Amino acid sequence: MTSLADARRLFDPAPGYLNTANTGVPPVPAVEALHAAADDWRRGKSARADAAYFEAVTRSRAAFGQLTGVPAEQVAIGGSVSALVGLVAAALPAGSEVLTADGDFTAVTFPFAAQEPRGITVRSAPLDKLAESITEATTLVAYSEVQSADGAIAANSAIAAAARVHGCAIMVDATQSCGWFPTDASAADFVVAGAYKWLTSPNGVSFLAVAPDWLDRLIPNAAGWYAGGEIWESIYGLPLRLASTARRLDTSPAWMNFAAAAPALELLAAVEPGAIREHNVALANRLRTALGLPEAESAIVSAELGEDARARLAAAGVTTSFRAGRVRMACHLYNSDADIDLALNAIAG
Repeated sequence: MTSLADARRLFDPAPGYLNTANTGVPPVPAVEALHAAADDWRRGKSARADAAYFEAVTRSRAAFGQLTGVPAEQVAIGGSVSALVGLVAAALPAGSEVLTADGDFTAVTFPFAAQEPRGITVRSAPLDKLAESITEATTLVAYSEVQSADGAIAANSAIAAAARVHGCAIMVDATQSCGWFPTDASAADFVVAGAYKWLTSPNGVSFLAVAPDWLDRLIPNAAGWYAGGEIWESIYGLPLRLASTARRLDTSPAWMNFAAAAPALELLAAVEPGAIREHNVALANRLRTALGLPEAESAIVSAELGEDARARLAAAGVTTSFRAGRVRMACHLYNSDADIDLALNAIAG
């Protein structure tokens, strides 16, 4: 187990970086691993490092499973969330209805909407009404655990209870939650996450946790050599011989990105449970209180600020995002009270 204080010492973001909801900052070991991989590539030694690259993917998969409470055998890896969601969307039978949250991120919704020509119906409901909007006609409810636009947190327990009553499957996007929020992949049929935000890893690293009873129903539409049962024995020719685990859904990894992701994910998985969440939410509530907003349990703060305040934030070196007409600020383990002071002073002018 690693203390939060020890983990924080491995990060070095610029002062005022409050933009993890857009892109996370990596820990030093992740950057060192990426530099080492790039140096091997530069010197033509990367082929000799194949075993290390394979190990990095294995470590990343296991750490994601640890963070979400499922065995590594249930975790597939990929390059993007939308591609992994597309596997789920393509597996739904014609005539299925998918329920999503109003205004959810399109990596969650577009793959299902793209299936409409073959009879998939997609409808949405307010996030806080999602559970009660599940009906007998609903095949799958798909939503972000923490909303990208404003940090709103879904009522996971209520949604799961309603889904059980109606025999509905559940897909959770944990891209804005996993890494600070207690994501429980065992409570859903699918949990997908991009690792380049709260999981402090490079872009091009994503995960899909699949419940065992769904694994054989997903078609590996992009099956290739890395999805083979015995990889080096199944790289040429037919017949199809895929892995028996969720690795059958893998696509060829972005090797150097996974080299960096492994130490980043392992660090987060080793920190005291709940410590990152407590730290992040405390900082976020400092922002909310100062801005006249009610306290909440999210690490993401969404505030309506005028153009002058936004310009002052930028001039002070405070990095934020602008989403859905509001300034979005995100607090992660590497942030401190000094970052909040810098932002509040800039807003106040």
